Amino acid sequence: MRRIKDWPADERPREKLLALGAEKLTDAELLALIIRTGDSSSKSSAVDLARSLLSRFGSLRQLATASISELCQLTGIGPAKAAEIQALFQISRRFADHRLQAGQTYSSSQDAFHHFHERLCDYRKEVFLALLLDTKNRLIKEVQISEGSLSASIVHPREVFAPVLKESAAAVLFIHNHPSGDPTPSHEDIEITERLKQVGDLMGVRVLDHIIIGNGEYVSLADRGLL
Repeated sequence: MRRIKDWPADERPREKLLALGAEKLTDAELLALIIRTGDSSSKSSAVDLARSLLSRFGSLRQLATASISELCQLTGIGPAKAAEIQALFQISRRFADHRLQAGQTYSSSQDAFHHFHERLCDYRKEVFLALLLDTKNRLIKEVQISEGSLSASIVHPREVFAPVLKESAAAVLFIHNHPSGDPTPSHEDIEITERLKQVGDLMGVRVLDHIIIGNGEYVSLADRGLL
């Protein structure tokens, strides 16, 4: 195995970053700086391992969704390196997380997408959230209603509106993700939204929208005239 430190200085990821800036490094070179060391058994450098990871998962976005066990299936990636990779992506998510804070005003579906995309787009399970709002559409509280495939049995009006009543919310906004990356509403999405809207009308609680988050895009059922 030819070690990275034996490479010409202008080809080593760390030296290249210091000389030219991080933006000049490839995805594999940046990932190699996180992995740090290669694997002697397979005679792979850190860059080789990074390239193998990207080849295996297809992109940094797909790599970000990989579990520890999936990462460790690649020769040369053990629990320590897998933990470093997951830590990298978790830091990235938290840096990009612009979630609404209590007291902030909800203004549009695009605003909600901006606040929740980075947080939800990599989830492998569907997560259904309810944002409880006051009369001026200011956030009172965010509540996770369910995690798993959306169905009437999981997203039940009782579970949704119990916290709405407890917090005396005047309006509610629903948000959930599609792990496939395609935010196109399913029949179940539309059916559940109609059911929740009916209950909200009976209780005098405005259901403002149901926003479905995909990979880089979203669908607002209110914008589509489905609310």
